[in-house]
Amino acid sequence: MAFIPLYDSNPLRNISRPWVAWGILAANVLVFFLVEDGNFIGEPRRASVGAFGLIPAVINGYAHKPVELAGLPDWITFITYAFIHADFWHLAGNMIFLWVFADNVEDALGHVRYILFYLLCSVVSGYAFVVSDPMSEAPVIGASGAIAANIGAYLLLHPRAKIWVLILLRIPLRLRAIWIIGFWIAVQFLSALNADADDQVAWWAHIGGLATGMILVLFMRQRGVPLFAPAPNETAPHLFHFHRQEPAVAPAAAARSPPEPPAASGPWA
Repeated sequence: MAFIPLYDSNPLRNISRPWVAWGILAANVLVFFLVEDGNFIGEPRRASVGAFGLIPAVINGYAHKPVELAGLPDWITFITYAFIHADFWHLAGNMIFLWVFADNVEDALGHVRYILFYLLCSVVSGYAFVVSDPMSEAPVIGASGAIAANIGAYLLLHPRAKIWVLILLRIPLRLRAIWIIGFWIAVQFLSALNADADDQVAWWAHIGGLATGMILVLFMRQRGVPLFAPAPNETAPHLFHFHRQEPAVAPAAAARSPPEPPAASGPWA
């Protein structure tokens, strides 16, 4: 991983706490330690991956899950796959990105709309991978697609916000979101276009989630929430506004020469 986001100094404006984002993060952690460790149905971890992962060949009717794993309808795996992770580091990496970017997206959408946003992005990003490799029998798992949607939405909402990142796991830098996310997007497309059959990353799920998040935030953000907001403590640029030239202020009266006295044309006391 080229960089890890650590913290953004971007305050919430419309909600007090990102309860939904925190709930999703907690759900992912609980699923990993309870369900995937075998405490749910007493089966090894690979069983939960097979049961709840998204399998393109199953969705497209080219294959069927084993009977012992067929406890849920196939369509539900478009959501459940986003709560299953391969190992602790897979989980940790996704949750760090969720922690940094999701709160401001929830702030822009509101709690209820953010739930719908997250689930829709999970579904569409999963379907993007199903389309990219329709006969794959390997389960797709992980929240990366939905998190990519949060990253895309954040880019449109707060491109000028500054984010602390750890470059190459050792160099801390504070950069604007547009540079960090722009680099991340470039990596996704380059990796997707150059991936081989043995690649373990669902790059097209990332790209599908990214595109979905950027489209949905245009329509789902709350009234009055702008796109391309200035960074905190910065003044918004005057785009598409003409500046009216104010008239010059007249010099103060005290600076003027005293007026000439009027002609003595009347009686004076």
